[in-house]
Amino acid sequence: MTTAVILAYIGLAIMLIFSGIGSAVGVSKGGNATVGALKKKPDKFGSYLLLSALPGTQGLYGFAGFFIINSQGIISDEMSMLQGVAILAAGFTLGFVGFFSALNQGDVTSNGIAGIGSGHDIFGKTMVLAVFPELYAIIAFAATFLISMSL
Repeated sequence: MTTAVILAYIGLAIMLIFSGIGSAVGVSKGGNATVGALKKKPDKFGSYLLLSALPGTQGLYGFAGFFIINSQGIISDEMSMLQGVAILAAGFTLGFVGFFSALNQGDVTSNGIAGIGSGHDIFGKTMVLAVFPELYAIIAFAATFLISMSL
């Protein structure tokens, strides 16, 4: 196993682990807010559910990035050091952007859920504001896709 292969696998691991951890924490924040809001307004469960699930998309982006790179068959003993470093960079990009995006999106959706539970009509506004952190995860996924196409 060459150094390039090791770097590539480290990049793929970072991509999967950090985007997944961020999503797990983000949806947990939404779930906790939902439990509190259900005590006040149980009829709004559909809105709570959608907002709680939204930070889970970053984990899916991490898995999609892993799948795109790993299914190309690039990672082998014949790969160059530049290819290994490119996959490592893609892993850092998608892993860390997905991590922080999911954490902060979980904060936005949790506050929206608490507001809806308090009787405010803010579902649409919360969805719009929750899309902003998501945008950066989408950009990181697009960068990962472009890096994988250049390998």
